[in-house]
Amino acid sequence: MVPWLAAIGKPRFVGFAPAEHSLTFGLLLYFVMLVLIVGLRHQVGGDWYSYLNMVDAALQQSFEGAMAEPGDTAYKALTWISVQSGTGIYGVNLVCAFLFAYGLLVFCRNSPRPWLSIAVAVPYLVIVVAMGYTRQGVAIGLIMLALAALDNSKMLTFGVWVVVASLFHKTALIMIPMAIFSGRKNWVAILGVLLTGLLMFYLLLVEYIETFVVGYIDTQYASSGATVRIAMNALPAFVFLIFRSKFNLTEAQRVFWSWMSIWGLIFIFLLAMSPSSTAVDRVALYWIPLQLYVLSRWPAAMAQAHNAQLPWVAVVLAYSLAVQFIWLFYADHSGAWVPYQFYPWVWLWQ
Repeated sequence: MVPWLAAIGKPRFVGFAPAEHSLTFGLLLYFVMLVLIVGLRHQVGGDWYSYLNMVDAALQQSFEGAMAEPGDTAYKALTWISVQSGTGIYGVNLVCAFLFAYGLLVFCRNSPRPWLSIAVAVPYLVIVVAMGYTRQGVAIGLIMLALAALDNSKMLTFGVWVVVASLFHKTALIMIPMAIFSGRKNWVAILGVLLTGLLMFYLLLVEYIETFVVGYIDTQYASSGATVRIAMNALPAFVFLIFRSKFNLTEAQRVFWSWMSIWGLIFIFLLAMSPSSTAVDRVALYWIPLQLYVLSRWPAAMAQAHNAQLPWVAVVLAYSLAVQFIWLFYADHSGAWVPYQFYPWVWLWQ
């Protein structure tokens, strides 16, 4: 409830976001809490036992053997190091939680209402993705660092973070082409990012695509709730495209987030046409930052005075609470997250 209560406070700035923001004490404290809660969870998340099997397998392997296994390079290395250090799944989860939380906080601090941005993130991005899809959660955290860099006109930094994200989950490379829509005129930097993306695509994704197609498309694998999750991206996409002239953004920011919004709507048609809702669903996860970006800025777009913004803040908070409620009580697999267990507490009572 901390982000929901803090979100009612006054905006941190009016107008364009400065290039850098220092984290307030409250945000730093929340960062530590988030790392511990996400990183030291115990038997929480739909893929808990799948990741536990990876840890068990790493126990029997040399580093060379572990890296030769199929999978994502950085996550494999991190898992092997964690196993060898004796910290097991909790060590790798703690490092992943740190990277995710850092990306989230850096992305949210660029918002005039960081706490409102975090409140939007908690119900699905934090609880479901970061605590469930560990590798893709880290990748999205790093993608948020990339988007924050792009929002501050740092094209090359954007490319570096996307490449690093792809080492945790190869699908993160889907964000590289978005550099084309950044609205910047530095074509040398854009070309460099795209060429790097093509190289990484060849090195990382060529073999993965065949597995992805066979595993998701050919078998017509379906995700329950995919329609709802796509709609969660489409809603802020629609809001931004309708009211984008009221958002106080630079022209480059407006161009980029307009394209992000357009693609957020395109996923609706992709979901309708694709034989596998899971394939579309997993790629659309990288558009979740659109929700944070748009909804945290929407109150300021609709009203200028702080008091006049509060009803719009309340609407966003009500939406966020509704997402939390519906997922908790109606999602098919929410039972894998309930009850939440904290490892130090479980260990203490074992």
